Amino acid sequence: MQAITRRLGQQSLRPTASFSSIKSIYPLCSDHYYGVDHPRYGSTLAAHKGLGHLVRKGTGGRSSVSGIIATVFGATGFLGRYLVQQLAKMGSQVLVPFRGSEDNPRHLKLMGDLGQIVPMKYDPRDENSIKAVMAKANVVINLIGREYETRNYSFEEVNHFMAEQLAVIAKEHGGIMRFIQVSCLGSSLSSPSRFRRAKAAGEEAVLKEFPEATVMKPAVMIGTEDRIMNCWAQFVKKYGFLPLIGGGCTKIQPVYVVDVASAIVAALKDDGSSKGKVFEMGGPEIFTMRELAELMYDMIREWPRYVNVPLPIAKAMATPREVLFTKVPFPLPNPDIFNLDQIQAFASDTVVSENALTFMDLGIAPHKLKGYPVEYLIQYRKGGPQFGSTVSEKVNPEYWP
Repeated sequence: MQAITRRLGQQSLRPTASFSSIKSIYPLCSDHYYGVDHPRYGSTLAAHKGLGHLVRKGTGGRSSVSGIIATVFGATGFLGRYLVQQLAKMGSQVLVPFRGSEDNPRHLKLMGDLGQIVPMKYDPRDENSIKAVMAKANVVINLIGREYETRNYSFEEVNHFMAEQLAVIAKEHGGIMRFIQVSCLGSSLSSPSRFRRAKAAGEEAVLKEFPEATVMKPAVMIGTEDRIMNCWAQFVKKYGFLPLIGGGCTKIQPVYVVDVASAIVAALKDDGSSKGKVFEMGGPEIFTMRELAELMYDMIREWPRYVNVPLPIAKAMATPREVLFTKVPFPLPNPDIFNLDQIQAFASDTVVSENALTFMDLGIAPHKLKGYPVEYLIQYRKGGPQFGSTVSEKVNPEYWP
C-alpha cells in the first residue's frame, strides 16, 4: 500500500501537459524568475573582494540568508543592539557572546528570524571560550569598550588587550573575512585620557595583527540608551540644575547611534575598499557642551539652569572615586557627570579631522540631532511626554516648586 502511495505521489509531482501550457501562456511561472540569480532576489553584498564567497538566498530581508555569520563582541551594549538589529534585518546570523546573566541578550533574540540570533556565554579572559564563539563566524565585530574602570577591569585590559586578543584569534581562525574594530573619536597615544590612550593602543594592535581590519572611530553617540544626555536629564530632574565643566565651551561632534550601526553594515557590504582603513564618524553639526545641553533642555521643556564648574574643581570632585575604588572592600557607584577620565578627555575639542575618511566615504548621510534622534528625552518632561509643543511652552522659572 505504501509503495502504491509513493508511486502516486511521484506521478503527481511530474509536470503535466496542461501545466506546461499554462507556463507558456504566463511566463512568470518560468523557473527563470526564481532564485538568487534574478536581480530582484540577489543580495547586494559583494561576493568576492569584500566578504569572499557567500551562500546567499532570498530577497535580502529578515527571513533571507545574507551569508554573513557575525560574532559581535559587546552586542549587549548601547551600540550593539542597533548593530544586531541591522544585521538581522538583512538576514545575517549573529552570534552574541555575553558574560553576565542569560537575560542580558534576551532583547536581541527578537530582532532576527528564528535561530538567527544565537546568544553564547563566554569568558573574555578564557581564550578557548573566545575561539568557541568565533568558530562558525566569517565576520568579527568588536564593540567592547568601557569609559570608566571597575575593580575587575582596567582601561587597558578592556580597550587594548581584549581587542588585541580578538584580532590574534581571528587571524589564527583563517576563515574570518572581515574584522571591524570600534574605537572612539579623539583616541591618541598622547591623550590625557587613559581611556583614549588605551583605545589608540587597541587600534594599533588590531591593525598589526589583522592588517585587513577596518577601524571605526565614532564621536559621542546619542540615542535612547546614551550615557550623556540621559545622565544630564536625570541630574537636572534630581537637582534642578546642570553643572557645566569648564563653562561648557568644549566642542564635540555628536553622532546618532543608528548612523554608526549603518556605517558598520555599509563597510561589510562594500567591495573590500574599506579594508585596512580608519573612519572617523561625527555628526553633521558641531556643538559646544553648552549648546548640546540647551538642546536637552529644549526637549524636556524646562528653563535652563547651569552651574559653571572650573576644570580644576571638577577634577578634584572626581578624584576620590578614582583613588578609592580599588582600595575599599566594596564596589563604588559608577561615575556619571564627574568622571575624572572623561573630564580630562573633554578638556579639549573632539571633532573629525580634516582629511579623515567619514560617513560620506561609506555612502551614508548622518542625521542631524535635533528632532527624532533626541525625542527619547520627552520621558523627562515635567508634565509628561505630551507636555508642551513649542519652545515658548517651557516651564517658567517663576513657577518652579
